[in-house]
Amino acid sequence: MLKELHTVLPAADLKRAQSFYHDALGLDPDEIHEGTLVYHVGSGSVFEIYETSNAGTARNTQMGWVTDDLEAEMGRLRERGVVFEDFDVPGMKTVNGVASADEMKSAWFRDTEGNFICLSQKI
Repeated sequence: MLKELHTVLPAADLKRAQSFYHDALGLDPDEIHEGTLVYHVGSGSVFEIYETSNAGTARNTQMGWVTDDLEAEMGRLRERGVVFEDFDVPGMKTVNGVASADEMKSAWFRDTEGNFICLSQKI
């Protein structure tokens, strides 16, 4: 039976990634292993960042966070230097970095390693 979700993200430069997640998101790893950082966040959520030369090649969302106040979270992250992506593709157009759907609004940014991270709020 599947129980917990564990996301794994690539990084070309592990120290640079660690600095980004600390400085921009206020997160520090709970475990550091050779070539790997492990973060435990929320209730049972875990994500790992590992060093590899394949980092930055994905063009899709690789990790998502849920928030109760998307605009406030975006403002906090923008103050820390995070830049949100703008999209204008069939079926989705962002306004000030936010795409809205019937029951959800979302925004995307990239970390220093090129990974797409999504923030979403149920509406």
